[in-house]
Amino acid sequence: MTDILPSSPAASVVNAPRRYRFATEVVTVDNSDDPHNAASVPIYQTATFKQKGATASGEYDYSRSGNPTRTHVENHLAKIMGAERALVVTSGMGALDVITRLVRSGEEIIAGDDLYGGTNRLLSFLAKSQNVKTHHIDTTKSDSILPYLSDKTRLVLLESPTNPLIKITDIPTISKYVHERCPNALVVVDNTMMSPYLQRPLELGADISYHSGTKYLSGHHDLMAGVIGAKTASVGDELYYVINATGCGLSPFDSWLLLRGVKTLAVRMDKQQASCVRIADYLEAQGFKVHFPGLLSHPQYELHKSMSSGPGAVLSFETGDTGISERIVEGTKLWSISVSFGCVNSLISMPCRMSHASIPAHIRAERSLPEDLIRLCVGIEDVEDLLEDLEQALTIAGALPTPSK
Repeated sequence: MTDILPSSPAASVVNAPRRYRFATEVVTVDNSDDPHNAASVPIYQTATFKQKGATASGEYDYSRSGNPTRTHVENHLAKIMGAERALVVTSGMGALDVITRLVRSGEEIIAGDDLYGGTNRLLSFLAKSQNVKTHHIDTTKSDSILPYLSDKTRLVLLESPTNPLIKITDIPTISKYVHERCPNALVVVDNTMMSPYLQRPLELGADISYHSGTKYLSGHHDLMAGVIGAKTASVGDELYYVINATGCGLSPFDSWLLLRGVKTLAVRMDKQQASCVRIADYLEAQGFKVHFPGLLSHPQYELHKSMSSGPGAVLSFETGDTGISERIVEGTKLWSISVSFGCVNSLISMPCRMSHASIPAHIRAERSLPEDLIRLCVGIEDVEDLLEDLEQALTIAGALPTPSK
């Protein structure tokens, strides 16, 4: 890309290595430039900044291009993601939109065949409007990418675990293939489900890692945000150019909310994934087919363990009957029926009816996405209450034998 604006003095560039363990780093926010020594980063709720003269521009001039609160959260996220530069925008899909604008008409994207519905929608739009073709492959088989790598390849878009079948992608191996055969291509990983606490794709060979900050990073489902981490400053500059040109940078107040929320990421995730392990064990013991990388029965258990420090807090399971699945979802009381995940509250959904409904039914069938699939996103409630609520819903739905009196 040409005509790239140079990095502003406010650019979130991180050169120093992390000093502490993750749980310490994530709550340690540098605010050394605050003139009043505020314990919390202030919200600079302003659209413009006064300048010293007609030709003397300061560090900030207009919040579309940069804002001190946004800079603080970008610097903090770059640190915990292991990124050279981090950028924040108005949603997770907005983050992916910024990334895909690096692709020119006639170039190609390689992506998985088990993707978030919104991602699939955007890729379909690019094919129709921008002449950007996407090859959907089974990313659980690293060699499956080789026939599609060419001089047209610009992005390789990965999820691991995938959403919603919780498949695992060998990020280091695929990154190696891409960088050896397509030096101009970028490996992009949607790391929303793991968060930087459990997995850092930039350390595994990826060029860009992105998140829906709406989920684990904020943790409370009270804001929309997207986060992009770039491994190199040059890629970070390209992404910043798009954000500045399109005006999708995160607002000061939402930047502050995101910075506040991410501080508790480690403690939230520890609680959530510990409960998720319990629930996955319970469901598997009842005979359901459970998709969760924390189970020894998961076919890629060892691969996931080699890349991540935990299994996360999202699982899916199959009942074998769509009607039963509907009754389970509607029979829960603590589990809110909702799309998304990563919230402090537990959520339950049927992806084919909700988050992935935008994928046509015939394509869902081609990709072996079961219509009866239920996705559970475990929150921080007491796990015994969650298990009891789930068990009563399973019983009422006819998925478990009715206990004898």
